[in-house]
Amino acid sequence: MSVITETPVATETLTFTKLGGRIGAEIRGLDLSGPLSPARVAAIRAALNEHKALVFREANITTDEEQVRFASHFGPLTAAHPTVASVDGAANVLPVDSENGSANTWHTDVTFVHNPPQASTLRSITLPPYGGETLIASTAAAYQDLPAELRAFADALWAVHTNDYDYSVPKNLEHANATERRAEFTRQIFESVHPVVRVHPLTGERGLFIGGFAQRLRIVGLSNTESKDIIRLLQAYVTRPENIVRVNWEPNQVVLFDNRITQHYAPDNYDGAPRTLNRVTIAGDIPVNITGQSSQSLKGDSAAYSVIAPAN
Repeated sequence: MSVITETPVATETLTFTKLGGRIGAEIRGLDLSGPLSPARVAAIRAALNEHKALVFREANITTDEEQVRFASHFGPLTAAHPTVASVDGAANVLPVDSENGSANTWHTDVTFVHNPPQASTLRSITLPPYGGETLIASTAAAYQDLPAELRAFADALWAVHTNDYDYSVPKNLEHANATERRAEFTRQIFESVHPVVRVHPLTGERGLFIGGFAQRLRIVGLSNTESKDIIRLLQAYVTRPENIVRVNWEPNQVVLFDNRITQHYAPDNYDGAPRTLNRVTIAGDIPVNITGQSSQSLKGDSAAYSVIAPAN
């Protein structure tokens, strides 16, 4: 697949400090609260393409409206979530609240719909006194780590993603309202089939597009157990320590990550203290594999959640 090219946009120079060799960079004191010039947006986009996850410390975003405005610079927004309620009065804002449990499963946001978000923004609201980090992994680095023979195998695979996934966790780790949360999350069932190896539309990089919502592979003659074993094998490359950046949260912080070529995980390591982030996601394009074949929707209409955005 050829990389999409567009008329170049002037960029300004922004100095991001790398947080890891393979993923992550941060910048301090960049005011994101107001409108951004096309040159600044282009500079942030270029940094996102390079680093996959950007941490903005002292970002000066203090309201949902400002977070929505910042995210809107990168494309049309999705609704807060296909099934989970938004923040009151803010249809694009999803509360990521420890009272509703921790996202302590490696995943890419909302991959069970036909066109998952292209990027996500998180803003710190209430932080615990310790712990509460967000781990973000580069699926491009994971793909490069695969032996050549395993890369060739993965290139041809497709996976079925669904929000009706296996929630089985030890009872001592299950959140108090897990049953109610699951009922809300699955009040409408979605299934989509995506390439296991997705080509990034801007950089041309290949990344492993799997994570917690990928429940089985579409291989004729393969049992669910066998397909899950293959997914587990590939997922182990995503979560290698070398491929992960551990983002520590501060007040007045925003994180922007490319949902097309990362996974993330929020460890439950803060002993029940309050932890709240607000999430706003940017509408995405339909994933394609290395031969240009597109994902397909199998169940559930996600049009009310997200438009199909151009690749950007």
